[in-house]
Amino acid sequence: MRGLARVHERYTLPTRRHAGLRLGPARAVLALAIVSLLPACASAPLVQGRTLSSYGGLAPSDGMLTKSHIHVNKPFVQEAKTVRIVPASFTATAAPKLTDRQRALVANAINRALCVSLSDRFTVVAPELPADLTVRAVVTQATETDEVAAGLSAAVSIGTKFVDMGAPVPIPRIPIGLGNLSLEAEAIDQFGQQQAAMLWGRGATALFSSPKASKASDAYDLAAAFGDDFGYLLVKGESPFKKTTPSIPSLQKINSAVGLAPKYAACESYGRAPGLVGVVGDRLGLPPEWTDKGAKKNEAAAGN
Repeated sequence: MRGLARVHERYTLPTRRHAGLRLGPARAVLALAIVSLLPACASAPLVQGRTLSSYGGLAPSDGMLTKSHIHVNKPFVQEAKTVRIVPASFTATAAPKLTDRQRALVANAINRALCVSLSDRFTVVAPELPADLTVRAVVTQATETDEVAAGLSAAVSIGTKFVDMGAPVPIPRIPIGLGNLSLEAEAIDQFGQQQAAMLWGRGATALFSSPKASKASDAYDLAAAFGDDFGYLLVKGESPFKKTTPSIPSLQKINSAVGLAPKYAACESYGRAPGLVGVVGDRLGLPPEWTDKGAKKNEAAAGN
């Protein structure tokens, strides 16, 4: 675990020699709490990649954690029955510090999340087949996670599980080097006319984002959030950020989340969600590269 192995090098906590006190687990929690007073979320810029067929009609529609501009032709998308997904990609300058493998993993997470979300109402067909709507998403910015800070956060969180704190204590991650993700996406009809579009940006947070020792970890997690939001825009024909009540996930979404077969065969090309392995990996701070098998070989879903 490279990120965790480097924790001691860059984030050595005070020792007896430095502070005159042994830094026990309780003091480690206190130190982390003090650090957590720093800004607790990464900024989420909306970055245009000039890949949409049109930017006209986009209007602001922000959520609590997400910035977005959206446009949707509700009558048209509600009449549509079938959808195909063009594999997600990155602009040339979107994520210079991520490896090709990490970009492919993030792109595949976007494809998988879109496919599962769209399956709630549409019939999802293979990318080479005709469909009422064609969906394409492009990553315009993906700021890397500080894998050492994330690894330290995961290590402290694990350590506190073995300490009697008297009551459960939520442990925020260190708000240093939090990653973010920005995308633009659209759905066009069979004549190439845009029927829905979204600019989307969201950053990781110290309280709600799982720390994992990988530069791609926050972008990977945020990819699923984007897939849910853009899928909702097309399934419901309205902003996902104007919901007045929480959405109850469909049975097919639950099945997909635990690693069972997706509703449509087209989604199998993106591989299945890590399920229980992913949950355990999140708790241990393992890189998503270790827990997610990614797209099926020789299939779609590879990012540029």
